[in-house]
Amino acid sequence: MEHMQFEEIRALDEKYLAQTYARYPVAFCGGHGATLLGTDGKEYVDFGAGIAVNTFGVNDEEWKKAVVAQLNAVQHVSNYYYSEPTARLAQMLCERTGARRVFFGNSGAEANECAFKAARKYSRMRYGEGRSKIVSLNMSFHGRTLFTLTATGQDAFHRNFGPFVPDVLSAPPTLEAIGAIGGVAAVVIECVQGESGVIALDPAFVRALAAYCRKKDILLICDEVQCGNGRTGKLYAYEHYGITPDLVTTAKGLAGGLPIGACLFFGDADVFTAGDHGSTFGGNPVACAGGISVLERLNAEFLLEVEGKAAYMRAKLKGFDGVEDVTGLGLMIGLKTAKTAKDVALACLERGLLVLTAHDRVRLLPPLNITKTEMDEGLSVLKGVLK
Repeated sequence: MEHMQFEEIRALDEKYLAQTYARYPVAFCGGHGATLLGTDGKEYVDFGAGIAVNTFGVNDEEWKKAVVAQLNAVQHVSNYYYSEPTARLAQMLCERTGARRVFFGNSGAEANECAFKAARKYSRMRYGEGRSKIVSLNMSFHGRTLFTLTATGQDAFHRNFGPFVPDVLSAPPTLEAIGAIGGVAAVVIECVQGESGVIALDPAFVRALAAYCRKKDILLICDEVQCGNGRTGKLYAYEHYGITPDLVTTAKGLAGGLPIGACLFFGDADVFTAGDHGSTFGGNPVACAGGISVLERLNAEFLLEVEGKAAYMRAKLKGFDGVEDVTGLGLMIGLKTAKTAKDVALACLERGLLVLTAHDRVRLLPPLNITKTEMDEGLSVLKGVLK
């Protein structure tokens, strides 16, 4: 199969696509695992995984087999009818986490919208009006719909899009700051804040917040869109903190490269009834088949391997010249570097390595099945760039 040349692709993109992305000058046409092939014939080691989406890299045979089998059966049914892959994936998520039920959407933003709506309904049913506030943390990121954008605790994302959804605000990550806010229905946290620099929250704060929310009957939402699905060495990052949230949202890596979002309801947070929420493509059978394939493989043995790979990469990175700090959890890694993150990313690209940025940090999110050879190749490039 012949592929378009890069300049042709870029010309079409710039002419016909909304210019909402500051793209890097490369297009990909193939690859395997954590190695991508550019249209220029050059190979790139992938330390980004499509922003934590390609859980098992590209062209994974087991994942493709599951997805193609469902494509050969039926690609979509509406939610007026039942679907085996949708029901099976929901069962797997509930059995693995202790959740009561799941709602499927197509993205992390949709999963968070669902959780925010559920929290407001829960609070309205129990306490009536005047208790509808959704509180997020400063430097958080929860999506780009108006509701989730309002909850994103970064002013840079808010410019030009007001007025925003009322009773949604962000606060510093302290119990004192959150406790001073009245009329709260839910608090939403990312155990590892990905978009603001890959910063893991303080465990003492998270545990104290969970206890406070439980005492006040405020729902605790864990946004596991980026840090979930094995990324940190646990199925979900909140497991590192020893807490049980009321609602968990996830997306990105859950279906291994297909659009999916999920909101998990624990205990009494399961408040939705027919007509409360919906999504045309939510629970799509093909996406759910991909999700089943991913979850089946994210077993205890594999997650231990993720922890081992993370320890190996972190130990190497801490010894590199030009690395001032290593943050995050598991294979969700943030690097504070002497050079600017953007300069590092561009220099890595030129030398055949894909890395991401998050504010002033270099962000690494490699496929979870990355091989030692691929890790070493990528680390070698990064070491040379940072030197």
